[in-house]
Amino acid sequence: MASWFRSSPMSYVSLILHESCSHDTLTELGKLGIVSFTDLNPELTPFQRRYVTSVKRCDELERKLRFFTSECDRFSLPISQTQTTSTFLSRPSETGILTSLETELEGYETQLKELNNFNEKLTREYNEKVELQEVLLKSQLFYDTDAPRLMTSSIGSNPSESAGRESLLKMEHGGEGDMRFSSITGVVDSGEKLRFERMVFRSTRGNCYLRFAEIEQDISDPETGSPSHKHVFIIFYKSTSIETKVKKICDAFSAHRYSIPSMDDLKSVQDMLERNRVELEDSHRVLMKNQDTRFRMCQMLSGSIEEWKWKVVKEKSVYHSLNMFKSDVSGMLRGEGWIIAEQLGAAREAVEVTHKSSDASMPSLLQVMPQPWPQPPTHFDTNEFTYAYQEFVNTYGVPRYREANPALFTAATFPFLFGVMYGDIGHGSCLAAGGLYLMMTYDRDKRYDEMVGGLFQARYMITAMGCMGVYSGLIYNDFFSLGLNLFTSRWYYLNEEEGAEAIENGQNATQTSDFGTSESIYPMGMDPAWHVSSNELLFFNSFKMKLSVILGIAQMFMGTCLKGANALYFNEKLDFFFEFLPMVAFSASLFIYMVILIIMKWSINWQSRMLSATCLEVNGVSWGSASYQENGGVWDPNGNCANEQYCSPGGIACDIDDHTTAELCPLDFGGSGDGCQPPNLITLLINIALQPGTVDEPLYANQPAIQNLLLLVAFVSVPILLCAKPYFLSKQGHDNAAHAHGDSSTNSDTPLEGGDHGDGDHEEHSFGEIFIHQAIETIEFVLGMVSNTASYLRLWALSLAHSKLAGVFWEKAMLSTINMNFFAAFIGFAVFAAVTTGVLLMMDVLECFLHALRLHWVEFQNKFFKADGVRFVPFSFKQILTDASAAV
Repeated sequence: MASWFRSSPMSYVSLILHESCSHDTLTELGKLGIVSFTDLNPELTPFQRRYVTSVKRCDELERKLRFFTSECDRFSLPISQTQTTSTFLSRPSETGILTSLETELEGYETQLKELNNFNEKLTREYNEKVELQEVLLKSQLFYDTDAPRLMTSSIGSNPSESAGRESLLKMEHGGEGDMRFSSITGVVDSGEKLRFERMVFRSTRGNCYLRFAEIEQDISDPETGSPSHKHVFIIFYKSTSIETKVKKICDAFSAHRYSIPSMDDLKSVQDMLERNRVELEDSHRVLMKNQDTRFRMCQMLSGSIEEWKWKVVKEKSVYHSLNMFKSDVSGMLRGEGWIIAEQLGAAREAVEVTHKSSDASMPSLLQVMPQPWPQPPTHFDTNEFTYAYQEFVNTYGVPRYREANPALFTAATFPFLFGVMYGDIGHGSCLAAGGLYLMMTYDRDKRYDEMVGGLFQARYMITAMGCMGVYSGLIYNDFFSLGLNLFTSRWYYLNEEEGAEAIENGQNATQTSDFGTSESIYPMGMDPAWHVSSNELLFFNSFKMKLSVILGIAQMFMGTCLKGANALYFNEKLDFFFEFLPMVAFSASLFIYMVILIIMKWSINWQSRMLSATCLEVNGVSWGSASYQENGGVWDPNGNCANEQYCSPGGIACDIDDHTTAELCPLDFGGSGDGCQPPNLITLLINIALQPGTVDEPLYANQPAIQNLLLLVAFVSVPILLCAKPYFLSKQGHDNAAHAHGDSSTNSDTPLEGGDHGDGDHEEHSFGEIFIHQAIETIEFVLGMVSNTASYLRLWALSLAHSKLAGVFWEKAMLSTINMNFFAAFIGFAVFAAVTTGVLLMMDVLECFLHALRLHWVEFQNKFFKADGVRFVPFSFKQILTDASAAV
């Protein structure tokens, strides 16, 4: 875990290579994935780089592979993955791989394009024959069916219109008149049918007769292969001008026009139909043969596309990296970059091996650059468990180089805080079971989409969240909102036979053993009796609210301590003494003290303390009770009550009506109760600042003086936090400026006039900036401690909401139906399961996840986390190929 606490040490290296072995060297370094190269040619555009020609060749190969992939998609052929990236990278590198790939892929592309062109031509011819066949059949059907009907139908129609139709048909068939009506037949897309009809009507002003008939079968588009739906149309017209307009409209709508013989010549029509049918069958046979050849070729290509793509991506990444090198000497290349320090030996070995295998005369060198270095990147070695938590932190911001990594603590605190909000044995078990299912079904070699892949990557986190939910559920003793009597309750009702009636009637429960003894304590979590008590909500509210405050202050104080650890590690003395220590003093004097008070109140036996300040009848019923634990449980240790009728357990004679608690309490802590009454912690904490020195119900001796001292420490720490660091920084800057000015005066005969004034202006400006920045830091910390503590109350709120929602679902869906009949109980259980799954197992999981996320990003990390680091992105073939595969 130490390697996860701070990022891996990095070294800035220089790599000098002979150009002949540069490609092989980077190939080996890419397999190792331990070097991140720096661009030494930032002034050059991509087209001015040394290896731009090789990159263009790779781009051309990628274009061909995309073409192959699109062709496979047209046949719904999946791109098969025959090997993993590790197996691919373990194979020896090939020489001249780009040349061989270009030759091979060029041949396949030429063949496939020829087949596609031939397929497009065949499809167009086939579609024309299909459309002609449909035009002939639909036109013949129109003349056989619609024409006689129109000639004889005049009932319910306009007489003039019927006469017009009859005249039109007569003239078409050679009836009366000197002119015959002409016609245009063709096919138009169904989507354009209405627009086409409207355009024809408007352009001819209604002086034409237009009919449509639907083509039942779909017609494939020659270019895209997608099916399209079309209609056959026939237009009757009389004038030549109308014919010109109709033809232009057909061309505008991409309607195909076909010339057919007169329907009066039945022999010509039948001959044309038969001849077109034979050609249609031949065309279909050739088209199917072409598609079968294309399919078999794409099927063969689909098995190799993945490997070809990896080879091209690998080569392209090598040349991209080589473009970052600078050619200082002819034939030599120099590169710089970051390398993981512990991997320096492996990198040098790879450079030496590739250099020996080449014929280069000049040596290849990998050496560490002298400091100062640029800002190093941040790298953490993660595994399948830690990866999700590291990405969890990196989403907010990458840690600085060697800064304390929040992910180490997040791996423990995030599932725990989630469990505090989601505490339920049943619901947590369901979530943990889901995480275990993800763990068992995860396949490292299988590709997942973004959402499913994210769930599998977080499988360990989900399991931990479920387990923490179960643990918190055991503490709360919640199982689908029901209390479990796992270890036998330590409370009972005197009239046990009354059951729920005793609770409803307000009967008080009695402990099975004396208060404060080990037998009176429930072994783990809450006693189930609290779930059936009338003050259940009051008790759990108080407990969960205080628990939220304790957990929140503990986590925030841990973040403050990490700030000190960073200051010590980076030797930032000003930050340690004048930021970290005042922060610790402020938070400890007020907030850690608040946690101590809560724990003290929980741990004190208040029944014994209150009994010690009670006036009792000597040798009465309550005299000698085992509940009294003061003075070792010894009553009247000095024997002062032997001759008294009433006395306190501590031996103070009293009158049952005239003595106060402060007079009888033996603790002498001060206040109204002298320490024998439990205080109201909220009032106590408010009075620390509003009424210093006043404690109405103290918990321990000298509490007012100690609280005043803590308040003084808190007040003193704020101005130190505000002013100390800016003062010392400005003083340090002034000393440096004076030292530099002294050196320049020694080396110059005549110092510049006005130099002191200029330096003074600069120092004043710098001090102002530093002070403003520190003021912001101080205000953010002081107010943040208050607001962030209140923010942690969301742990209490969401836990309470989760418990009450589960209770409402149980009562309304199950309890109201379970005693009716089997069918009602079945329906009730179905409703209960549905709302539990939808609300508590899905929505509430997301809600608790987001709130736990906020508590880590804002309340915890802002105490120490800078989040302005640079992520280490090494030249790694494995990562490059994984990203390329995911982008498909």
